Amino acid sequence: MSNRLPPLTALRSFEAAARHLSFAKAAEELSVTPAALSFQIKSLEEHLGQPLFVRLNRAVQLTEAGRALAPGASQGFATLSQAWRSARQSGQSTTLNVTAGPAFTSKWLAPRLFEFARLYPGIDLRFIASLRLLDFDYDEVDIAIRYGYGGATDLFSVPLTGREWLTPVMRPDLVTAYPTPGSLIGAPLLHNASDDFLQPRTDWPAWFRASGVAHDPQITATFSQPDHAYDAAIEGAGVALARMSFVRRDIELGRLAAPFSVGISTRAHFRLLCRTSAVDRPQVRAFRDWVTAQMVGADAAPEDMTIIPVEEL
Repeated sequence: MSNRLPPLTALRSFEAAARHLSFAKAAEELSVTPAALSFQIKSLEEHLGQPLFVRLNRAVQLTEAGRALAPGASQGFATLSQAWRSARQSGQSTTLNVTAGPAFTSKWLAPRLFEFARLYPGIDLRFIASLRLLDFDYDEVDIAIRYGYGGATDLFSVPLTGREWLTPVMRPDLVTAYPTPGSLIGAPLLHNASDDFLQPRTDWPAWFRASGVAHDPQITATFSQPDHAYDAAIEGAGVALARMSFVRRDIELGRLAAPFSVGISTRAHFRLLCRTSAVDRPQVRAFRDWVTAQMVGADAAPEDMTIIPVEEL
């Protein structure tokens, strides 16, 4: 058995398959066919002289040799990815890759990009609109903006908002049809399913409880992304329970109205994440300072608005 290292392609296929314990998921991550990935792993096993996986009917398990190789392979590729990223950044120092959810990208970032470009004309911003959990060791991402309760402990994390609050919004010409919270019992209600992971829930039943209305609402339409629900409200399709940080601009421009004085709040908030090693990179610092300044007041409520935490309902 040779001590010479096998091809990196074969090792990379093994590392992904060992991490997922699935040839199919590993092939999807590496953008190859399962057959091609299986061939690479087979060649690696031949190079080693023993099997690395036990092939089961619909799954795989690591052999003793596989368990011995997997941690070092993962650490090695993580180190190599970081080194490659650093090398790319040294030659492409003006590029900044930012990932945020589709709704945050379209409703919040996109309308403000002209101002960032004016202030920092030398930075080439590239956006990935996705809610997928990204691995900073494998994905070419410099900054992530995410919504939830906390941040990863191994990353630099800074909150962009405090408690998010929500209130019903509708097209302004519908306000006369629904003048009170109780009148929404007969309204077409739009639901944003992307917030369903929050506990306690920030949904229509919670808002009706906060408003003192005894009602078990029937949802007219459910959307997987908040911007789709809010755009439907702008078109007059119904009333959406909206995060104010997303719809404040639509309200200011007269596309939506928030006629009620009751809102509900959640501990969930937006936060900015990046590698601790990248915190002082000029492009990262510029975007971080800019987005932090832009988010000031995003969670502010009018003085006549009563905001009730969902934890108290």
